Amino acid sequence: MTEKEKMLSGENYFARDPELLEIHKRCRQLLSKLNSSQLLSQEERKIILDDLLNNLDENVWIESPFFCDYGINISIGENTFINFNCVFIDNNLINIGSNVLIGPGVHLYAVSHPIEYNKRIKDNGDYITSSKPITIGDNVWIGGNTTICQGVKIGKNSTIGAGSLVLKDIPEGVLAFGNPCKVIKKL
Repeated sequence: MTEKEKMLSGENYFARDPELLEIHKRCRQLLSKLNSSQLLSQEERKIILDDLLNNLDENVWIESPFFCDYGINISIGENTFINFNCVFIDNNLINIGSNVLIGPGVHLYAVSHPIEYNKRIKDNGDYITSSKPITIGDNVWIGGNTTICQGVKIGKNSTIGAGSLVLKDIPEGVLAFGNPCKVIKKL
């Protein structure tokens, strides 16, 4: 099994594998083009984003600057808006539904490392990484400066309040916020 296959299956993997570094380098080159000029036409932005991301449906708008690790693990549904300064650490799949609003400074972390240093760092200095997918349902609104961690699913029609730390799944049709994020009421 390759390190990329281990990464996507949720197993521990070596993040500095040559294949993963090459994908990361390509991603950085595309992000540099995307983020270097606010003067790109909508068509030029779409060409770069189509090349960068796994799937980009119609009428998606991503404000610059935007950052991700690989790009190829991100899928975004139609009519979704992603505000500026968002960071998607896509070491696993990040699936975003349609009609989603993502506020400025939202971070999605599909990656993790063991908590204990002696399980995180090998004898040769390499570090262990693991990842789990993140799924955001249709019609979700995520307020600015929210962080969503690996393995989280947010149900459709839900709203996540600004500044939240989402560590666990959020059901559909609710208002949730806080650190840690919790359901406040049904919508």
